[in-house]
This record gives sequence, structure tokens and C-alpha cells, in this order.
Amino acid sequence: MNDLSHAAKGDAQQSSTDASVVISVCTTCKTQDTAAEVVGPNLLAALRDIVSSADGSVAVRAVQCLGVCKRPTTAAVSGPDRYTFVFADLQPDGAHALRDFALSYARSDYGLVPWRERAQVLRRGMIARIPPAIWSPENGEPPK
Repeated sequence: MNDLSHAAKGDAQQSSTDASVVISVCTTCKTQDTAAEVVGPNLLAALRDIVSSADGSVAVRAVQCLGVCKRPTTAAVSGPDRYTFVFADLQPDGAHALRDFALSYARSDYGLVPWRERAQVLRRGMIARIPPAIWSPENGEPPK
């Protein structure tokens, strides 16, 4: 079993095993232009600057690739027994929106943050909403 708490020696703002919400930021995302600049670490740094110990339910960690290479920078918000959300086209100035989403996510049932509580940058950049593996109702709806 993979222990997330050792996440590349200090890559997590706090231990991701202690947090109820983890923001995973792709550190290999590159721009699609000819310069192919690696931009993922910029979002990671911006998030680490604004996610504080006051946001104790949220951890930030670096990950190698989230597989959305044509839409850098990509991040995922996940938690136990919750939906996982994957967002793309994020710039460092979107870090506040991502942090606010993660805080709402921590307070919500199953991680289902109402659409109206999501910043525009996250509405436009949503790639996927993946249901938790713990349940799979026949009709596909979340538990009531």
C-alpha cells in the first residue's frame, strides 16, 4: 500500500494522510507552445503559499502526471469516500479558487460542491467528476 505521507519528502503542505482533502498538482505539465515551458510547479508553489495550517483539512502535494497534457496545468481534489474532481487550464492565479473549492469540498457530503460555489475558472476547467469507489448504486446517483 502506498503511504502518501512521505510524498517526496516535504511535497505535501501537511501529511496527506492527516488531511480529509488532498489537492494533487501535476508538476510535469508543460505549455503547448514551442517553448514547452514546465508550468505545473508554478501552481504548486502558489497553492503552498496560500494553503495554511488554518486550512487543516487540506493538504497540497505534487504528482508526476494526471494525464491531461493538452490542458496544463492540471490538479485533482480528492478525499476518502468522496468524488474526485479533476481541473485543467489552471494558472497560478487560480490557486485561490482551488483552495476555496477544497475547503467547500471538505464541508460537503461526498465532496459534491454546488455549482454556484465554484469559481468560473473551475467551471470552465472541469475535466472529470469521478465517483468514490466505496459505493456504486445501480442508478448511478449519489447516496441520499
